[in-house]
Amino acid sequence: MIVLENLTKVYRRKGIQTVIADGINAVFPTGESVALLGRNGAGKSSLLRMIAGTMLPTSGRVLSDGTVSWPVGFAGSFHRDLTGAQNVRFVARIYGVDTDELVDYVADFAELGVNYHKPFGTYSSGMRSRLAMGASMGIDFDTYLVDEVTSVGDAAFRAKSQTVFSDRTRNASSVVVSHSMPFIRKTCTMGAVLERGKLTLYKDVEEAIHAYERTTLGRPPSIPQRVVRAAPAKPE
Repeated sequence: MIVLENLTKVYRRKGIQTVIADGINAVFPTGESVALLGRNGAGKSSLLRMIAGTMLPTSGRVLSDGTVSWPVGFAGSFHRDLTGAQNVRFVARIYGVDTDELVDYVADFAELGVNYHKPFGTYSSGMRSRLAMGASMGIDFDTYLVDEVTSVGDAAFRAKSQTVFSDRTRNASSVVVSHSMPFIRKTCTMGAVLERGKLTLYKDVEEAIHAYERTTLGRPPSIPQRVVRAAPAKPE
């Protein structure tokens, strides 16, 4: 379970103040997969990082009764002068997992080949995402934070990532940011909409999607696509 208590985040730049979290109070229940929806720039990624503990709020706090991942696919904490494998070993030590097992898992998952043993600073953005995704999926967390996992790598790697993520979250909670409504519908059980610093929780993910599309996008809610099978022809 994750609890947000009076969570506030204010950015100030050149005399301009932007509030992305305005005294948010919310509970993400254990065992649920929560879709975090909102327009671009609403502050979804910042909220994920505050939940992960990689970004401090202006005020308020985040409480959790279990382990929480960093945002899956986020590579901002890796050291550019260390190799991919060395970065993974460092992560393993921080989270108290077997270093050799995690290094081997990420080597197989990320498919970086010889680049796995080259400095992280030489990686392309896609390679960085592969390394970060592998490190995230190689550790068992109680709650996974996911920021656009569907945008990581090529189609085959995205499919593999989604399969592994689905397997991990069978026994874990998650908070998911994605603009892919099919992925949200497949993955999430409930939803939350972040708009103008306020967070509204919905127990049903369809209600969250409808509210997001109606109030944030200003359009009628989409309808989940269903496969319609033609009736077999009757023999004459």
